[in-house]
Amino acid sequence: MDIKTIAPDLSVSPQITAQDVGVAASQGFRSLIINRPDGESADQPGRTAIEEAARRHGMEVSYVPVVSGKVTDADVEAFDKALHELPAPALAYCRTGTRSATLWALSQAGHLSTDAILKTASGAGYDLSGLRARLDARDKAAEGGIGPVKSHDVVIIGGGAAGISTAASILKRRKGVDIAIVEPRTEHYYQPGWTLVGGGVFKREQTERPMVKLMPKGVQWIRSACAGFDPERNQVILEDGERIGYKTLVVAPGLKLNWDGIEGLKDTLGKNGVTSNYLFDMAPYTWELVQAMKGGRALFTQPPMPIKCAGAPQKAMYLACDAWKRKGVLKDIDVEFHNAGGVIFGVKEYVPALMKYVDKYGIDLCFSETLVAVDGEKKTAFFDVKDADGNVTRQAREFDMMHVCPPQTSLDFVANSPLANEAGWVDVSGETLQHTQYGNVFGLGDAGSTPNAKTAAAVRKQAPVAAHNVLCVLDGKAPNAIYNGYGSCPLTVERGKIVLAEFAYGGKLDPTVPQWMLNGTKPTRAAWFLKEKMLPNIYFDMMLRGTETLAKPKLLPHRPASHEAQQAVDFKDASSKAA
Repeated sequence: MDIKTIAPDLSVSPQITAQDVGVAASQGFRSLIINRPDGESADQPGRTAIEEAARRHGMEVSYVPVVSGKVTDADVEAFDKALHELPAPALAYCRTGTRSATLWALSQAGHLSTDAILKTASGAGYDLSGLRARLDARDKAAEGGIGPVKSHDVVIIGGGAAGISTAASILKRRKGVDIAIVEPRTEHYYQPGWTLVGGGVFKREQTERPMVKLMPKGVQWIRSACAGFDPERNQVILEDGERIGYKTLVVAPGLKLNWDGIEGLKDTLGKNGVTSNYLFDMAPYTWELVQAMKGGRALFTQPPMPIKCAGAPQKAMYLACDAWKRKGVLKDIDVEFHNAGGVIFGVKEYVPALMKYVDKYGIDLCFSETLVAVDGEKKTAFFDVKDADGNVTRQAREFDMMHVCPPQTSLDFVANSPLANEAGWVDVSGETLQHTQYGNVFGLGDAGSTPNAKTAAAVRKQAPVAAHNVLCVLDGKAPNAIYNGYGSCPLTVERGKIVLAEFAYGGKLDPTVPQWMLNGTKPTRAAWFLKEKMLPNIYFDMMLRGTETLAKPKLLPHRPASHEAQQAVDFKDASSKAA
């Protein structure tokens, strides 16, 4: 917990857990104000669990949900009412604490001076300077009408692999570019390593680094969440309503793991034998289950595409089977792979090697089966099964262990923005990564609409393309760096061997090194060595630092920039228009 005192009767905090409620009660808090709506992120504890914990500890609760970036006057009035009706002191929380601090600040307008409010918030670690105009004249400020307090050459949404790599690549090309990264998280994760955590190879701590140590030198880190986009004014909207201006925008916030898309999953995840390597906190539980299992039925599921790393669900399965085989218990375990799709892997050249392991481990392949519900206490999973004629029936399968890959969608603030296509992804060119309508906007990583595999390896090739093309736009030129759809999936078929799938758009094989050095269509120890020993260092020490060895983009001859592209970089005119 990171509790900050705002006033004698109020403190604010980032997201808390049910366990944190007891800690808060022990510190003398008598009530809670919940400002975060349910369902904002995959790792968010539900409101019901927090309320139940509060009641057990004798605390009162008020639910004042506020949409990120849209703190309305009605929200402020509801917060002020709750603060006066609840027993003091109260603890208010949202995702980062910013919304709660913002509500308090706006509720104090007219009671305290603007300078006093901002100074108090700053002392608690919340920079609310973007609220000054609204604090000075709340009754005159239209919702969302605050002009930008700051502007940058490049604003990047997301401090994950795509955002940091792009920033680093820009600065490698041109020192001194004014870049800001909007990212609320304080920790950065090497997500490709979670499969190896779930397989007992890595420790969870090996995949985590402090965000502050990975931010490129010279980049301004805006520790807030993005809530929306106003591309007509070249502005992004933060969760407290503040607006940041840009000359060019890079959208790379990742995607949403939709745990609520499977009925009952969220309530049983992490217990009753249900796990997922798609969560940092859950991957060690996968390995616990694998070690403990001596017989029964193990289910592994894969939802409809798109998902992060299409091979990850079966990687977990192969490593589990290998561990069971080594212990001599695989013969007593029925392993089933329930895939919403119709094939084990989308690039046919890698299928023969994978099928050999399917046969070796005795895996039952169940295609066109989508997990839709879980009853954890009864250890029963429910699948919608589609037959060859398209008819769907609901079938139940009991299990002793189940590894779930959740359905995945675009983040809400992206899907509901002018930047999204009909499917909710940032609508960009598959080659230049430039937005199809807004010439000074780029998108990459999991949030982008490019029809490639959503993997860290894809980002490694995308980031240099985005970096080069951002600088082209800043210089008034048309983007000429091209992304070919490269993606890679190191399929861990057993401990010590990997089928290294590398491919581009259309499923065309795109190996990084000659086949005589490493034949990716076959399981090899060389690929395992690459995955276990080399890729984490390549990720942290090269990719996130802007080193582009074997990742430099292909450049086409420059063509004259379009009239729209010239207008997009004329930030002065755009700012004048916004004013």
